[in-house]
Amino acid sequence: MTPPDHRLLLDSIRDYVGQLAEEGLEGLPAPGDRRAAIVPTLLDAAAAAVTNSDARHPCVASPPGTVPEQGGLPRVGRGAVSPRPAMMPGELLSRYPGLEKLASLEELRDFIGDCTRCKLAPLRTNLVFGVGNSEAELMFVGEGPGADEDARGEPFVGRAGQLLTDIIERGMGLRRADVYICNVIKCRPPDNRNPEPDEVAACEPFLMRQIGIVRPRVIVGLGTFAVQALLKVKTPISRLRGAWQDVRGVKMMPTFHPAYLLRNPADKRLVWQDIREVMKELGLEMPGRGRPQ
Repeated sequence: MTPPDHRLLLDSIRDYVGQLAEEGLEGLPAPGDRRAAIVPTLLDAAAAAVTNSDARHPCVASPPGTVPEQGGLPRVGRGAVSPRPAMMPGELLSRYPGLEKLASLEELRDFIGDCTRCKLAPLRTNLVFGVGNSEAELMFVGEGPGADEDARGEPFVGRAGQLLTDIIERGMGLRRADVYICNVIKCRPPDNRNPEPDEVAACEPFLMRQIGIVRPRVIVGLGTFAVQALLKVKTPISRLRGAWQDVRGVKMMPTFHPAYLLRNPADKRLVWQDIREVMKELGLEMPGRGRPQ
């Protein structure tokens, strides 16, 4: 029997706790005054499980240059994944007949209309389609709209959006209008919860058509959920970021979400490393103004 991948479990717990922090949760419910201590205790227990598991199963140690993947199969190099089988673009777009014929973002927005295709529709203020250059070489894809985005009908306009704009303009030397920015889903989930599978499925053809119309050279996937949705994997973002992936023939760089960076500013250096790789891929020189603060 193949032993469980406890390191993947630990990475998943870390990512989940980080995601809770992104959403503003400062602790987990616990009896008495143990609320603040529950997260480190959980991580310590998981780390101990990894150590004990490795001691019990020395045969599962990975050879140099490999990382154990789910099911005990090694994958070469950090961040490389084997995406689950996905529908071909034609089959995906056929969910909504006529979608494949749309040739512009304006036509796509009109096609979506006042969308009622999933249960988020009655809860939204505005549908958040996307913004930027329809012929951009660089596309940023996030998870979904927050409260500020829902109010304005534009992606990434809150505090996280301000940081993303700083990354684009100060860090990359581009204008926000030079790139294209959108999300996996177009409507805000209640209380900023994670989108549910049926909600993602309802919006996925629209996202894929956005990518097909814009035809970017590079996609930057922002955060755990966006990257996992694009790749159709459950691999934690901590193991995916910094390594190139493929999304229907387009190179995609996974990195942390700006909302995560607001609470974990020390990890800006990792995002900066990822952005440098994106700039190299696009053949762009780094500006002299330095990285975002």
